[in-house]
Amino acid sequence: MEWSRHHGHRGVVASWPQFGVPAGLFLANLSILAFSALSGDQFATRGWRIPFVLSIILIGVGLWIRLGILETPVFQQLLDEDKIEKAPIIEVFKKQPKESILSALLHTGQQAPFYIFTAFIFAYAIGTLHMSRNLILSTVLVASCVSFFSIPLFRHMSDLIGRRKTYLIGAVATGLFGFLYFGMVDTAYQLASVIAGGPAPLIATALFATYHSGYSVSVYIAACTVVSLISAAFMPDYTGKDISMEYDHAA
Repeated sequence: MEWSRHHGHRGVVASWPQFGVPAGLFLANLSILAFSALSGDQFATRGWRIPFVLSIILIGVGLWIRLGILETPVFQQLLDEDKIEKAPIIEVFKKQPKESILSALLHTGQQAPFYIFTAFIFAYAIGTLHMSRNLILSTVLVASCVSFFSIPLFRHMSDLIGRRKTYLIGAVATGLFGFLYFGMVDTAYQLASVIAGGPAPLIATALFATYHSGYSVSVYIAACTVVSLISAAFMPDYTGKDISMEYDHAA
């Protein structure tokens, strides 16, 4: 978020790296969908191995891109002024323990639902509801395409109304959406195509095995978003502010 000409545009600028998530999700599910159609009943035994091996290519591409990216201006300034700590992780927890813990908890309501919507849903919809694997793969593809538009849209919103307020709105929406989501998926009908895109799939599986209801997973999603709401409420909001001097203020 620091690589921006103007402080009021950091949210939009920060949306570009996030395109890697829906792009990777789209390519992964597209390859699985293709080889699922080609291998048919043999997909579970050998068909999945081909896209798994091909993913090695993406590792090389990602490494090539990362090595070619310049450091951000703020970090380069720290390098030039020799303000880099020898043990940065220790310094972070020493000087900003509250922010470090809140930052970790902040993503609970984001990461857990994401893996439920993109990983657990396959075991639940295919194994329990006996829905078509290709249908679920297609819906996740649709969700990844939606993300290409929603990411810059809500990042721009964060520039307009603030990071914390945008995050709070998103957390509330995700918590409520979990109930709507499983309410639709449990019908085992075409409405499942509105899918909007760790341990979350394992926890979701354990909850379903115990309570035999998708709503138990909805409660889990809601609980995760509550953690994010509380964390976001206590986090400082730097929307529109100069963040290049934060290091000096923390020292």
